[in-house]
Amino acid sequence: MSSRTTAARRRIRLGAALGALCVALTGCGTAPAVQPEQIMARADLGMQAPASTFTEFPTAPKDTAPEGETDGVVLRVKQDIAVHHAPDGPVFAKLPATQLENPTWVPIIAERGAWAQVLLPSRPNGSTGWVRTDGPVERARTPYVVDVDIDARRMVVRKDGAPIGEWVVGVGAPASPTPRGRTYVMAAIEETVTKFSPIILPLGTHSNTFSTYGGGPGTVALHGWPEPSVFGQASSDGCVRVPDDALQLLTTLPLGTLVHLR
Repeated sequence: MSSRTTAARRRIRLGAALGALCVALTGCGTAPAVQPEQIMARADLGMQAPASTFTEFPTAPKDTAPEGETDGVVLRVKQDIAVHHAPDGPVFAKLPATQLENPTWVPIIAERGAWAQVLLPSRPNGSTGWVRTDGPVERARTPYVVDVDIDARRMVVRKDGAPIGEWVVGVGAPASPTPRGRTYVMAAIEETVTKFSPIILPLGTHSNTFSTYGGGPGTVALHGWPEPSVFGQASSDGCVRVPDDALQLLTTLPLGTLVHLR
């Protein structure tokens, strides 16, 4: 999974990534006869808003264990799927196959039969939803976890529970703190505009201070910074600023990797 994901990341450009919100649904005329209830289900899905970094679902189920661990299982969404409030509950969104032109991988935080509760990349922070695992999805496991201690301004990357790297990092300023909770690596974007970081790793969480960063949706990210004096400081707009060697490691982690912001 990591080689495929890394190769995809390198092809992404920031300008193109901002167009990823528009996802078209297509059909195939050679499919078997479709029952009326299936037609209605497809129509209903087409009318749902996508669960993306650009959208907000105030009534989405909240993550009830924001500091909890998972077993590392992540779900790849191969085509738009319905997101439910609960197993067999009402649909409130659709999870698209891509996020910022990266393939959608989301962490599973709970399972119940053929249903999985996953973290969503939408506002409010900590939003989750239930999806079926017997549809157009793929399961995989990432052995990595990223742990950011905001107060100590330190980041540790672990593989199968063992630390493989530790760094002093920069975090959000007191007026624009880094949001806390568990989230995940949502995408990887090659920066071509500001050049402050060669790769930006948007997370599935947002600033609680700003509704936008430069016209974007206020998505918090892990990224580099050209001036090392920021490391160990609380001076960002909410993102986590990491040294170059940390960024090099982070860009090799699979999408969907869990990130703790504590």
